[in-house]
Amino acid sequence: MLAAMAAVLLAAVGYQCAATWRWIMGRARRESEDSNCDSLSRQAAIRISHSLPDLQTEPLKQEYVQEHKDAGKKVRILVLRQTTLPIVPDRHQTFQRQLSHRLDLPSIQFSICSLERADSSIGLIKPELYKNELVRQSSTDSGELEFCGKLHFALRYDQEVEALVVKIFEARDLPIKDVLGSSDPYIKVFLLPDRKKKFQTKVHRKNLNPVFNETFLFSVPYEELRQRYLQFSVYDFDRFSRHDLIGHVVLKGLLESADLHQEIEYTMNILAPPQEKKDLGELMLSLCYLPTAGRLTVTVIKGRNLKAMDINGSSDPYVKICLICQGKRIKKKKTTVKKNTLSPVYNEALVFDLPAENVYDVTLLVKVIDYDLIGPNELIGCTAIGSSLIGIGRDHWLEMLDNARKPVAQWYPLNKSPPTNVNLPANNQHNSPLNCLSMKRLIE
Repeated sequence: MLAAMAAVLLAAVGYQCAATWRWIMGRARRESEDSNCDSLSRQAAIRISHSLPDLQTEPLKQEYVQEHKDAGKKVRILVLRQTTLPIVPDRHQTFQRQLSHRLDLPSIQFSICSLERADSSIGLIKPELYKNELVRQSSTDSGELEFCGKLHFALRYDQEVEALVVKIFEARDLPIKDVLGSSDPYIKVFLLPDRKKKFQTKVHRKNLNPVFNETFLFSVPYEELRQRYLQFSVYDFDRFSRHDLIGHVVLKGLLESADLHQEIEYTMNILAPPQEKKDLGELMLSLCYLPTAGRLTVTVIKGRNLKAMDINGSSDPYVKICLICQGKRIKKKKTTVKKNTLSPVYNEALVFDLPAENVYDVTLLVKVIDYDLIGPNELIGCTAIGSSLIGIGRDHWLEMLDNARKPVAQWYPLNKSPPTNVNLPANNQHNSPLNCLSMKRLIE
């Protein structure tokens, strides 16, 4: 009996020892698992932080915290939110890709290097190298233009307000534009090539020798005048129709002619615009630009008094418009052919993708062509539109930009060749040549 009780007591003690040992081992195992979990969490956090770019130079602007539950414990992981640039429309990306491809831009490798101060004389315009250059240049190099009066004005640079002071005194011997034998002249002043600022004088009724005596200020740094030039456009005011352009005066080399810190007076000839002949006919075009969408709509409305190209005394005209940027043809579109007419009516809209940052870099080359079923197509006449031109094409383009989202119409006299300052595509391009200066026929 005593032996049995000893055996039972010994078994109970052994069972208690075994339970105690299992409890100790289980606790040690759980502590080991918790330690491993913490180590893994820290490693995950380290990996996430290493995968991000080095942003220590700037404070974090936007962040949020995510919580993950693992083995009964919360692990806080800091996640950075990265921002992206605005998305550019695919149409404008296509325009830029076409421009870059056609300009054959090389791939440029950028590297960080230290810049040394170069000689200050490098890159500056030296007036002594241009003594033979005519400072008071006309609006175009063509010798066929005629004078239509004189303009008397003065220039001075005011250092205190950092502005170019332009004084318009008078105009003399202006041509007659009204049926009553007089004109109603006024003048617009531009500081080119930037068109952000323009001024306009008052209208002087029935006066061929108007005295203006008006002063205008263009806010511009003195050194920037090396790349700027002035244009004076003389108009005849018309109450019931579009104002007639009398002529232009363009003054280049503002800093090469004299020191503008002193007032200098000029008397220059007013040159008539080159589009005066109408023997090839006229074409009415309407321009409308949407800056937000980057879309240019050219509406070919109608033509009149076109030159007869066929033996039957008529023509089969259609209009072709090419969008040119920096001497490269980006896009071309054309209207339908109108059979047997010298006064076609089209009313067709041709739409071009034109980003807002390129509106000052492009030129529209417009050609009226006679369609021939058998032989090559013949060029009837052409004209050009753009901010880099001088004359009707430039005035129409600037008026379109000043009246965004509104159509602006204009009649264009056709010429045998576009203006001389149009940067036409080279003849070695794969596309059909656009230069109609030396072409009488255009093969499509």
